[in-house]
Amino acid sequence: MLKLKPKFDLHRDVECDILRKEASVCRVKEYSGAVDIRILNIEKDGGVLYSWKGATGTTRIGKFDWNTKQNKLLYTFDEQVCVSSCSLNKEETLLAVSLVQNTRGEARLRPISKCLTLLIEIYPINNTKVLKAVDCRVKVQFLHSEPDRRSVLESHLLLLTEDGYVDLYHVLLTRQEGYRVVMANPERLSKTVERIVEDFCWVQWDGHTQRLYYLTHKDKFLLRCVQFYPNRNCETMLELPLELPANPFRTVKFVNLGFDHYHTESRDKELVRMEVFTNRIGSMCVCCSQPLNDKQELIYNVVLVHKDCSKTFRVTLDGDESPQKDKNLHPLFIPIGYYIVVYLQGYFLHCINTRQQEMLCHSLFLSGYDADLGLQYDSANITVLHAEEESSTALLDLASGKIHTAELSPAYLLRILRSDTPSRYPSSKADPQRLAALHCLLVYMGNDPNLELKIIEWLCDNVNPFESFDQIQEFILASLYRISYKKVLSMDKVLPYSSVFNKKEVPECLLEVPGVWCTTEMHTESVFKDKARSLQGFWSELQWNMDRTKYLEAVPNPRYRTSHIQADWVKLKSERRPSSHMNHLEENTKKVLSMVDTWCLDKKLVPLFQEEDRQQRELIGLTVDKLREHLNRHLPRLGKKKIDSLVINYVAKLLELIRHMLESVWLKYKLGPCVLCLTQQGSPAQWSVFHFMFRILEATRGLCLPLPPGYHTLLAVFALRCLPHHTFLQYIDHGILQLTETIVSRLMTDLDNSDANEKLKFSILKRLPQPMEQRIYHMWDHPVSSASISRDYVKSLLEKHNKNKGFAFTSRDKPGFRPEFLPLTYLAKVLSDIEEQALNPFEEQENVDARFVEETALKQTLILLGFEEK
Repeated sequence: MLKLKPKFDLHRDVECDILRKEASVCRVKEYSGAVDIRILNIEKDGGVLYSWKGATGTTRIGKFDWNTKQNKLLYTFDEQVCVSSCSLNKEETLLAVSLVQNTRGEARLRPISKCLTLLIEIYPINNTKVLKAVDCRVKVQFLHSEPDRRSVLESHLLLLTEDGYVDLYHVLLTRQEGYRVVMANPERLSKTVERIVEDFCWVQWDGHTQRLYYLTHKDKFLLRCVQFYPNRNCETMLELPLELPANPFRTVKFVNLGFDHYHTESRDKELVRMEVFTNRIGSMCVCCSQPLNDKQELIYNVVLVHKDCSKTFRVTLDGDESPQKDKNLHPLFIPIGYYIVVYLQGYFLHCINTRQQEMLCHSLFLSGYDADLGLQYDSANITVLHAEEESSTALLDLASGKIHTAELSPAYLLRILRSDTPSRYPSSKADPQRLAALHCLLVYMGNDPNLELKIIEWLCDNVNPFESFDQIQEFILASLYRISYKKVLSMDKVLPYSSVFNKKEVPECLLEVPGVWCTTEMHTESVFKDKARSLQGFWSELQWNMDRTKYLEAVPNPRYRTSHIQADWVKLKSERRPSSHMNHLEENTKKVLSMVDTWCLDKKLVPLFQEEDRQQRELIGLTVDKLREHLNRHLPRLGKKKIDSLVINYVAKLLELIRHMLESVWLKYKLGPCVLCLTQQGSPAQWSVFHFMFRILEATRGLCLPLPPGYHTLLAVFALRCLPHHTFLQYIDHGILQLTETIVSRLMTDLDNSDANEKLKFSILKRLPQPMEQRIYHMWDHPVSSASISRDYVKSLLEKHNKNKGFAFTSRDKPGFRPEFLPLTYLAKVLSDIEEQALNPFEEQENVDARFVEETALKQTLILLGFEEK
C-alpha cells in the first residue's frame, strides 16, 4: 500500500565520512573506534543535526546538508557530554544545545544540574551563553523566518521545558569587520525573553509552517495553536476542546522537537499518542490513539477540524501475534496528502480519506499480510517527519538511522482493482476496497496520464457494473472532481464525487467494514481567538472551510446532483423554436467545445466532435448553466469569473474523458476506418467496443450528463453492424439509440435497396420526426421517396393557393386540357398556374417518372375532394 524509498542512511551518508575524518585526526590509515553517532534534530530545510564521540575524548556536533550532500562540523565539546536537544539557526551562526547530566557515572556537568541549556556562537567567535540550568528536560528550537534582510541580524529561539512553559528568546546579532555576525550584548539575553505558554502537558512543533501546538488542562482539555510570523510576532490562533482520558500523559510529551537519546519514556506510561497534521489549502486533523482495552480493540480518534466533525474508530485486532503481551500498542499516524494512514505493524493499515469522509467506502482498510509495509524494524521506533511536500512523508528509524519517504503505491492500488477477491472481504463484498482504491487513484494520483490509461484499460476489461456501484460513473465523477478539489476544499460538499450519493438506498457493504466500527460526532466547537482578527493564508482557508461546512450542513441537499437537470432537459427537448435561452445555452456550448479543441488538436482517432448534434449541444449548455448557478449560490467567495472558468473546464473535461475512453478501447481492439462502413457485419472486437460504448451511454444517461457530439452516430453505426435489424429498431423504440440525421442519411445512401435493407429503411422513415423525414426523403433513390416528395409538393402548393369560390374554366383557356373530368382539369389548371412562378423540385432529379407524378396528383385530388379514402 505504501511505497518506501530510501532517502537518508546515517551509516552511508555520515558515518563513513566521520571515520575518515577521525582517522585523519589520529593520523592512522583507518579508524576503528566507536563513534556513537546519534541523530539529534531535523531542521526545516531538511538538514540532519547529529553528534558523535571524537577519538580524543570529545563530543562533536555536525550537520548533513541535503543540498550539497556534504557533512559540516558545527561545534566540538572538549569533553564527552550528553546532548539531549539541539537546534541551528538558519544562518548557521548560532547553535542551541541542551545537555543532560550523565547518569552512567562518566564525566558530569558543572554546575551539577539535570539539564544545562547553552547558546553557542559557532561562527566566527565561540562565545557561549547559559540560558537555563534546571532540573527538568529542556527542548530548544530556532524559528526559521522567511528570507529577508532583517532575519540576518536577528534570531529567535524557543525553549520548551518539562515544567510546562515555553519561552521565546529574541537574539540580536551584529556585524563585525564587515562579515562577522555575532551576538549583540549577550549579557542582556535574559531581558529579551518572552513567555509564550504558561502551562502544557503535550506540545508539538511544526517547522515547515512555524506553528506550535500545545495541550492544556483545567476544566477540560484544550488544544491551542500559536502561529509565528517573520516579523518576530506570534499569535494564538485556535482553541479546540478535546475528549481525552484522565491523565493521558504521565510525563510531558514532546513531538517533532528533536530526539532525546538519554530519556526513553516507558511505553506503558504512554496512555495516549497524539499528533496534529495540516494541509496548506486549509485542512487540519488531530489524531490520537488509546491503548488496547479488554475486548482487544484499538481505539483511535481523528478530529477533522475543517469538516467540523470527529470520527472515532474501533478496530478488533485479529493478527497472528497475540496482543496480550503488550496492551500499550499505538499505531503510527502517517499523513500523505489528504489521507491519514493509521498503521499498526502486524495488524492493520487504515487509509482514512479526510475529504470524502461521509462513508467508510471512500477509505481503505487492509489487514494481515496486505497491511505489511515491509519495515524491518519495530514501528514503535519509527518517527514521522512532517514534510512540506504533501504527496509523501518521511519516516525515520532512530535505531538504524535511516529515513524513508513513504508514498501511496499506484501499482498496489491497481492490483486491488484487478483482484477478484481482496483478502479482507469475501468475493460478494469486495466492492468497498475497489471503490476506495479507484478514488485514491483518480482523485489523489490522477494527474498521471499513464495511470489514467491503466484505469481505462481496467474499465474495458470489467464492463459490467459491480453489485454496489457503477465503475464508469465513479471514474467520470471522481476524475471531474479532481480538477477542482485542489483549489477549494469545500468542493466535495457542493460537487458530486461519487455516484453512491445518487442511490436511494446505499448498499450495506459500502457502509461498513468487517471488524471496524466508526462513530461520528458533528461540531468540534473549535474557536478562533478574538485577537486573530485578520486571518491570512492557511488560517483564512481553514476558517472559511469551517464556515462553509457549517453553512452546507444547514442547507438541504447542498451537493449538486446531475439528475436535478432532468426536468429542464426534458422541457428543452420539446422546444422546437429558437429562443434567447437556447441561444444562451449555445454560447455555453461553444465555450466548452473551443476548450476541447485546444486540448487535443492532434487526436482524430475517433470521429467525435465532427457533426452538429443539436440535442447534445443543448445538454452541454444546460449542464454548464445549472452547474454555474449552483456554485454561485453556495460558493460566492470564488467569484463569478473563477466559477465560470471552473465550470467550463469541468464540462470540457467530461467530454475529454469520454473521448479518452473511446480512444483507449479503439486502440485496444485495433479498429481502423473500415469499422465505420455500414455494409459489413461487426466482428467480435467491434461487438466488444459496442458493448463498452453502450455502458458509457448507460452511465452518463443515469447521471444526465452530456456526450460529445457524434457519439450517438458512432454508437448507431456499431449497433447496425452488430445487432439484427429488428433488435436495432427495438433499441430505437425504447430510446436506447438516438437517430441522428448523419446516421440516417448514411443509412439511406450507403445501403442498397435489397429486400432487407428496403424494409429497414421503411422502418427508419416511419420513426423519424417530420422535419427530418422531409430532408431524408430526398436522399433515397426509391419510388416511395419520390411518391412522398410529390405528395408533399402538391400538398404545399394547394395549401398556399387561394381558392376561388367559383369555378370558371373552359377548354378555350387552355386548349391542351380536356374538361370531361372536372376535378382533374381544375387541379391541372391550378398546378399549371402555380408552376409558372414556382421552382421545379424535380428538375435535377433523374429518376422522376412523369406518368407516376400524374397518377399521384390524381390520387391526391380524389382524396381532397372526398371521393376516396386515404
